[in-house]
Amino acid sequence: MFKLASLIGGLVLAGTLSAQVEPHAGQWKTWVIPSGTAMRLPAPPDAVDTAAELQWVKSSAGARNQADLTQIRFWDAGAPGYRWMQLTEQLAISKGLAAPLQTRALALVAAAIYDATIAAWDSKYTYNRQHPVEIDSSISTAVTASGSPSYPSEHAATAAAAAAVLVSLFPDQTAAINEMADQAGWSRILAGVAFPSDVTGGMDLGHLVGQAVAAYAVADGSGQVFTGTFAASPGVWSSATPVAPLAGTWHPWVLTAGNQFRPAAPPAFGSSDANAQYAADKNLQRTNATNHSAWFWQPGFFQPWLQQVETEIFQNHQDGNAPRAARAYALETIAQHDATLACWDAKYTYLELRPPQADDTIAPLFALPQHPGYPSGHACASGASAAVLSYLYPADAQALQSMAADAGNSTFDALIHTQLDVSTGLTLGGQVGQQVVARAQKDGAN
Repeated sequence: MFKLASLIGGLVLAGTLSAQVEPHAGQWKTWVIPSGTAMRLPAPPDAVDTAAELQWVKSSAGARNQADLTQIRFWDAGAPGYRWMQLTEQLAISKGLAAPLQTRALALVAAAIYDATIAAWDSKYTYNRQHPVEIDSSISTAVTASGSPSYPSEHAATAAAAAAVLVSLFPDQTAAINEMADQAGWSRILAGVAFPSDVTGGMDLGHLVGQAVAAYAVADGSGQVFTGTFAASPGVWSSATPVAPLAGTWHPWVLTAGNQFRPAAPPAFGSSDANAQYAADKNLQRTNATNHSAWFWQPGFFQPWLQQVETEIFQNHQDGNAPRAARAYALETIAQHDATLACWDAKYTYLELRPPQADDTIAPLFALPQHPGYPSGHACASGASAAVLSYLYPADAQALQSMAADAGNSTFDALIHTQLDVSTGLTLGGQVGQQVVARAQKDGAN
């Protein structure tokens, strides 16, 4: 035992040459917490306690059953944030959140995961603790240990950070969310790739980060209550149930304000230019292709783009690189949220009628959203997502720009937007996306 403890002590200090996944990621710029270093954990347990933990891991791994393996594989399916971004998507949809609240939820969770990952990486490469199997090769592992030091567990840090934010957003789901976080952390011990203290340390760290992001969210202005009205008036958009009319005033992540890139006003109602825009809608010849595009994008713009982020992460083999994956999630969702706020600023500034409101002979494919027409929200958000993902994955830039155009044009195909709504939205989204790219170029990850 004493010989083993001595060996463990040396290995804990020395680390391994193979543990080189983004060794400098702990220095990358964070979104909410001051820095990764500011959240550095205390040192991991000493050699004697590590030896005791090693036996616990060995025992747990030896006793795992089929249910344990199912849980392990569920949480190991992608990057540590993969399941948590999926859960956020599911909750945002099931709760019927308005578009600006959907993008807000995704951005908050992604930022928490990213900041927790950066803080975890700071501690990982400060202490260079080995994984259990690197110390005792007889341990049966269900998955491959990550290529970074063991302490703290990135899965645990991610789980606790995401859970803290999600609980603040969806308090009625607290019990289920916290149970999932516990499962995510425990799965790494059952898999034989983490010490219990790796998980508890990661949980402690992630919870602190998540609480900081939740506090940030409280002050973002989204809690404002709208007390005004949009009474019916000729040539002006109106609704008794306006969707998120104050979202353009919420605090963005990168923009100075929602109106930073406010586009010029659309043509005045009744003008020849406005009439030409509405006439283009009226003259659209519907086809299977236009209907398919409209219905594909109708449920929302954020779902296909989140799936695209996941596709890029897998295709570029970043599912095993937690900092890179977390960065991609954060940059895309934050760009989309800021673009949505900029879009809503313009919408409620100009109060442009949607085509069927301007000409009741124009029949939309589905019910009109209860917010003004100019510009298209799908186009704004998609323009931003395409700009950021094109920066991160330049080999796919052409396809990503085409995807953004399809998303925007789908709203014209549905006859709920004019072509000007779409083109202006794509331009506005691209401007927002470039602001996020500019920040990314200086975040230390390049």
